Order: sequence, then C-alpha cells, then structure tokens
Amino acid sequence: MALEARLLRLMRRLHHFPLSPFCRKIRLVLAEKKLAFESITERPWEQPPNGLSLPQLILSSGDKIHDSRAIAEFIEETIPTPPLLPKTPVDRATARRLVNYFDECLSQQVSSVILHERVLKRFSLVEDRDPDIAKLKASQQALREHLRVIGSLADQNGFLVGQLSLADLTAAAHLSCIDYFGDVPWGAFPSASEWYARIKSRPSFRSLLIDNLPGFAPSLHYANLDF
Repeated sequence: MALEARLLRLMRRLHHFPLSPFCRKIRLVLAEKKLAFESITERPWEQPPNGLSLPQLILSSGDKIHDSRAIAEFIEETIPTPPLLPKTPVDRATARRLVNYFDECLSQQVSSVILHERVLKRFSLVEDRDPDIAKLKASQQALREHLRVIGSLADQNGFLVGQLSLADLTAAAHLSCIDYFGDVPWGAFPSASEWYARIKSRPSFRSLLIDNLPGFAPSLHYANLDF
C-alpha cells in the first residue's frame, strides 16, 4: 500500500466532473497521448463559491494547470507524440479556431445549457428546478446548425482539419455530453454521425462511455458504437 500511495503521488492527477465537456476533452487528450493519470471526480454543486476550477491538472511536480485549452496546449507542447495539432501553421491555426468555436459557441448555445437545465439546476437554490423547456428547444435548434458545420467539415476532410486533432476531440467532448441525455438528432445528420462514430470508436473514448452519473442514467444508445 505504501508503494501504491507513493506511485499515486508521482502520477498526474486530474480533478474533473464527468459530464463537463471541458473535462472530457482533457481526458481524451490524456488518453490519446497514452498518459496515465489519477482521476479525481468532483461535484460542482459541492464546491464553495469561487471554489475549484475544473478541469484542473496537477503535475507530478505539484504544479497546477487550469483551463481546458491551456491544459491541452501544455500537454501538446510537452508530449508532442502523437501530435494532436496539424503539421502546417495554417492548419494548426484552423484547428485552434475550431477549438475556440466549440468551447465558446457550442458550449454557450447547447452543451452548457443542457448540462445546467438537466443536471446542475437540480442542485441550485432556485425555487423552480425543473428544466426550462423553451431553453432546451432553443439549444436543440442551435445544435442542428453546429451539426451541419461538423458534417460539412468531415465531408471535406475526413476529420475536421484533415487529421485527428484537438478540434475533433473538443467537438466530440461537447457532443458526448449532449448525447448522454439523448439530445443529438444523429439521424438527420449522417455526415456528423459518421464522423462521431469514428471518434467514439477510438480507445481514448472508452472511459467516457462508461460514465454514469448517479441519478442521471445515460440514453439507451449512449455507449453503442453503432448508435
């Protein structure tokens, strides 16, 4: 046990919430890089105001890194193989632009709305804790446009920027959280569905597919590789 505890202290530690797309992105990046880490699950509603910012990666040196984009870029810079950014400067810029697009637009319009309405709202202090149907419908409408963008890019490039990159992992992380609740209309977007199936089938995705938040069961098809 002493040896096991010592090894854990020497390992990277990731503080995360299983249904956060930003945390899921880092889990995917670590898995694609085949980097071992200790997984520490946090519950945002148990954190005090201005508490722990998720995800948080703690290195074996004790240094702490916050913000999913900063963590992903740090990992890419320090562990360049296998690469998760394209070779050319233009393609790398495109991948980073898409990461920003998914982390900002897709998050604000869809994934953060769904997570708040379906999960976090139940633990808030507001009187009405039921999901806001109007907000969920608006997020569904916005999601369809994002799926069109993803499908178009996948048709042109195979992956979103020609090879598996941080852009693919970021988009897939957000969509996986939405898909956990069965809110993605895959049947209407075959190109996006085919792209997601390729990402979903990667070994790095396996830990995401076994996530199960108590009290919030995943949709029936969630862990199905062929939907």
